[in-house]
Amino acid sequence: MNNKEAIDFLNRLAEGIAKTFGSSCEAVIHDMKNKKNSIVSIYNGHVTNRKAGDSLNILGTGRDVNDFLNGIDLIGCQGKTVDGKLIKSSTFHLIGDNYHYAFGINFDYTHLSLAEAAMKELTKVGENIEDVMKECGENRLHNIFEECMKIIGKPISMMTRDDRVRIISLLKERNAFSFHKSIPYVSEQLSISRYTIYNYLKEINNGKVK
Repeated sequence: MNNKEAIDFLNRLAEGIAKTFGSSCEAVIHDMKNKKNSIVSIYNGHVTNRKAGDSLNILGTGRDVNDFLNGIDLIGCQGKTVDGKLIKSSTFHLIGDNYHYAFGINFDYTHLSLAEAAMKELTKVGENIEDVMKECGENRLHNIFEECMKIIGKPISMMTRDDRVRIISLLKERNAFSFHKSIPYVSEQLSISRYTIYNYLKEINNGKVK
């Protein structure tokens, strides 16, 4: 590819990218062999406030960073213009026998960064709802159980069968068995088997317990 073919290709590419991504996207071609008038052509130059014929610099800031690191491509770098625009910048080098061009893509994402911040705030969440519900359920079940224990008025070690049936009845009246894993919890607290609890509930449902 000779010099003319290279610049023609880069110009078509720059124009195409600028049109594809809109007015927030600048596409610029630098002649790295002519730093004083480096910009050969530029599309959407309002992004960095530059124009064709301007000297070589970084995003219109006047800073010169080792001639774009001597031919190393830079992809997706963060930058900022003099007037504070946030820029996502990439630079690609095309080097031939008698030419060295740097093709830059500079996307102004200032407004998108504001939208990103708003989206982060909107999508910010706390604890997992299932974990919270589980914890609330366990606490509520514990409180109901303690309430029923006070009504019985005896320590578990001194409870008779009738006392245990009654506390199961009291728990049922308070919908304690609607909580997740309530049967295992009550079984552990009363030191009786789950099978026994189901039998007590069956007696209560059949009206055998008053």
